[in-house]
Order: sequence, then C-alpha cells, then structure tokens
Amino acid sequence: MKILISNDDGIFAEGIRTLANTIALQGHEVTVVAPDRERSATGHGLTLHQPIRADKIEGIFATGVTAWSCSGTPSDCVKLALSAILKDKPDFVLSGINHGSNLGTDILYSGTVSAAMEGTIEGITSIAFSLASFTLKEFQPAANYAVKLINKLTENPLPETTLLNVNIPPVAETEIKGVKITRQGIRRYIENFQKRLDPRGKSYYWLAGELIEEIDQPEHIYLPPDLSTDVQGNKENYITITPLQYNLTDVVTVKRLEGFV
Repeated sequence: MKILISNDDGIFAEGIRTLANTIALQGHEVTVVAPDRERSATGHGLTLHQPIRADKIEGIFATGVTAWSCSGTPSDCVKLALSAILKDKPDFVLSGINHGSNLGTDILYSGTVSAAMEGTIEGITSIAFSLASFTLKEFQPAANYAVKLINKLTENPLPETTLLNVNIPPVAETEIKGVKITRQGIRRYIENFQKRLDPRGKSYYWLAGELIEEIDQPEHIYLPPDLSTDVQGNKENYITITPLQYNLTDVVTVKRLEGFV
C-alpha cells in the first residue's frame, strides 16, 4: 500500500521516524512530508503570503522511506504532498506520532489532527496518532498499534471516508488495557500569559496555560450516555479511537432555529 505520513513536531522528531520506519518494515511504500521545524498548535493554518519550499531529505529514515522537508504548516505538507509530490493517491494519510496527547478540545488547535483532516477532506481515510505524554519517548507501542489498525481497516474498510483520532496512553505496551471507541471530551486551561522583558527592555508575553482536569461532559444527543470520552479512556490506560468530522454544523440548533428568521 501507499502511505503518506506527516506531523507537527517536525521531520526530525522521533515519533514520525518510529512510525514511518515501522510502517515501511511491513512492506508498504511510505512517503513522509513533514514540517522542517516544530509547528505544534498551528491548527489548520495554511501558508498563503510566502512561498513553500520542499527539500528531499536523506539519511534520517529507514531504507524504503522517501522523505521531504517542507517549510509550511502540517496542513501545507499534506496539501503539497497530495497535489505536487505524489504521483498516485495514497491509501492512507497518517499523522504523528505526536509527542503529547490530542484529547478533547485540544484537537481544535492540533496541527497533528489538522494534517490528518486534510487527507480526509481529499477523500482518504486518515489517522492521527498521539502519545499522551510530553516526557515519555517510547513511541514503539504506538507504532505497533498503527500497523494493527491499518491492517484492520484494510481488511474491513469503513463505508465512508473518515478521520480517526488515536491516543496511546504513556505506559508500557503490556500495561495497555485495550482499545476503546470514544467520543470527544472537553478540556479547559487556565490561560496564563507571562509578561517578560527582552534584552532591549521591551515587553513580550509567553503563553503558559495550566491544564484543568476534564470538566463535566454533557450528554451527547446522538450517543449513548455511557460512552467514554477520549480523556477518560486514555486516563484509564486504554488506547482511544475517536472518529472526527470536519462538518461543524450544530444539527440541534439548526432544528431549533427553524422558523426563527
């Protein structure tokens, strides 16, 4: 199979190298197009007012992986790959393995999820992978699960193109309790902008938000109340899979607004 891989941690990140090399060892044709530096929390941003540069990279990945370094955002990388670099449409678009979780409302800011979403927009089944720790660097369990998930989706393809957001708990592979299909949770942060002075005495601000534990989750009108959120499932050491969509229409409010105007 042909597989495109990107991320938001940059092409030199250990997570993307582990994912690409592990997938390539399965005999798949792997192309990596990733940012030339870390581009975390860029969301679905695109580069419109300056050129995008791409250079082929040698010596980082295993034999059989073709890699490109891109000056743009994660979404730029996938767009560029699909429209200018790849000759054929890939079977999957993968993003990650991100160093840190993408749970709950974090996905709104995530470059990792946005890169995968770009593949979904183009009609390709796409998966975002994240290791739910900013300190642990053991990416192999996540890469091993990526292989299993790709195989399952190949044998039993989903009826419609979708995006799967996968978060792997930061524990030993033997301590992972299993896999849960989850819904998106809600996370909140205390926004803390630290005011500092540069060497010339001019002030600037540095965002250092503090994470609050998941707040009470309202029931979902279309999903069973006992369906775990991604935040809850990951905290219990489960790999969580949350299907996402790019259509943000609030169906309930559409119905409430009928006859309103």
